[in-house]
Amino acid sequence: MLSARSLFQEILDNDDSFRLFCSIAASGESQGGWENARIAALVPADERALAPKITRHGADEDKHGRIFNALMKKRGLQPVDVPADTDYTMLLERRGIGLAHEKLKGDEPLTVQDIVTYLAHSRVTEQRASEEMELLRKYFGDHPDLGRAVRMISNDEDNHLAYCHEELLRFTAAGHGRAIQRTLRACALAEIRVYRDVSLAVMSHMGRVLGWPRPKAAVLAAGIRAVYAYERAVGWRRMVSLRMPERRNALGGPATTAPEFA
Repeated sequence: MLSARSLFQEILDNDDSFRLFCSIAASGESQGGWENARIAALVPADERALAPKITRHGADEDKHGRIFNALMKKRGLQPVDVPADTDYTMLLERRGIGLAHEKLKGDEPLTVQDIVTYLAHSRVTEQRASEEMELLRKYFGDHPDLGRAVRMISNDEDNHLAYCHEELLRFTAAGHGRAIQRTLRACALAEIRVYRDVSLAVMSHMGRVLGWPRPKAAVLAAGIRAVYAYERAVGWRRMVSLRMPERRNALGGPATTAPEFA
């Protein structure tokens, strides 16, 4: 029977598919680390108190990239080039979601509206990351090789999501509510399209690596499109709501270090 657990297990059991999976994940996390580091460096003067949290966010993302690389190294695998059609971060940027890399490469301080845009973009993408890691935690949280890494990354993603909720609510109270809701909606609708496209691309590449028969590939593609149809109709709304999280000041301390996987 085809299930999320059996699909993940199949990818995990094959060196080539596992290497592709970890390479894609490591690349995206490392890119997120760079983006957050640049945002922290360019935070406007009125929001400098936010810089340590943004720095912590970036440090966590860098750590996740190192974890995925360490998981490959433990199996004697080297990263592979990430196919362009699986590059979630860059595809979002091309749709104008988040802060443009050209802006982040400069030295001009960001505006408060830029910070609101960054937080709204992060609230949407961290929702996705938190849900994906929760799924992996459900299936592999006790795995002898992956469990510790999955639990750590999942906890970090939950912290990131809580931080976005709390800071966006602070900006809402400061009078940015309409801009936040407008940005959240645009980000969410763009993200679900990019997620669909990236998911289809990843499954296509995995199918070639694992030699999936055409009917199996077709079933998986149909499932991805069905998820998109649901998200396009109503599911996107979960990405735009704001509520005060139980985890307050979730990024208020130093980042934890990556575990060893020797």
